[in-house]
Amino acid sequence: MNLKELLQHFTIQLQDIYGAEEVSSIFYITADHISGFSRADTILKGSQVLSEQQETAYLKVLEGLKAGKPIQYILGETVFYGLPFKVSPAVLIPRPETEELVEWVIDCCSLADITGSSLRIIDIGTGSGCIAISLKKNLPLSEVFALDVSEDAIDIASGNLALNQVDINFIKADIREFTTNQKFDVIVSNPPYITEKEEEQMQNNVLDHEPHLALFVPNEKPLMFYEAIADFAWVSLSDMGLLFFEINEHYAKETMEMLAAKSFINIELRKDMQGKDRMIKCERAQL
Repeated sequence: MNLKELLQHFTIQLQDIYGAEEVSSIFYITADHISGFSRADTILKGSQVLSEQQETAYLKVLEGLKAGKPIQYILGETVFYGLPFKVSPAVLIPRPETEELVEWVIDCCSLADITGSSLRIIDIGTGSGCIAISLKKNLPLSEVFALDVSEDAIDIASGNLALNQVDINFIKADIREFTTNQKFDVIVSNPPYITEKEEEQMQNNVLDHEPHLALFVPNEKPLMFYEAIADFAWVSLSDMGLLFFEINEHYAKETMEMLAAKSFINIELRKDMQGKDRMIKCERAQL
């Protein structure tokens, strides 16, 4: 079987799960992983017959996809903000909208890095480490910390640290109980924010494979982690320090009101590339 025939086979086999365009995207990711081919290579070399070993590898990926597994978990890797990351069901698959959050943090901190200032940054609920590592890679003078309650997540993030050749300080803790005497210039978090009532609207490949610990919050406490992180930020941010959140689009107003009630200032809401309320930045007022 050649690549063109394999793509057709993938499309037919996955038509009840994915649209044709999404199947093509998944196939090109697979071709890059197995054959080392870019999208252009895959198209140009479509008639090239694969070895039996390679064909078997492609079909093994297909079986995983038919079972509803995300391609990132099947391959064990993904790309985030242009950097390679290992992933497993112990951590969430990094999303494009989180790249936008990282971009916002970098934009706000790049001047300090250019002028030689050393910022202290902490990523709360780090998961794969994608936020913390991307920030350290792009703000190399900063001292970056990454906190997560999951030992398995920290193990994955530690591997990604070595993969991307940066230094980060890991902390295993629950932010609802964590305290420190250290001060931070920037706190960033993409905490669990999907309510249980929203669960039924989600795709099975997310529900069946991604860690619920990193996804869901009780219906009656949709902002539980935001409130805990805001309380931590009020004590642990330096004067005029910045707090960044990725948020649930349905609770943007409530999140902003909560931050204002806790005396944060210059609260700014941003939409993601799909036009959804997705990110908030605010400052800790100078006392």
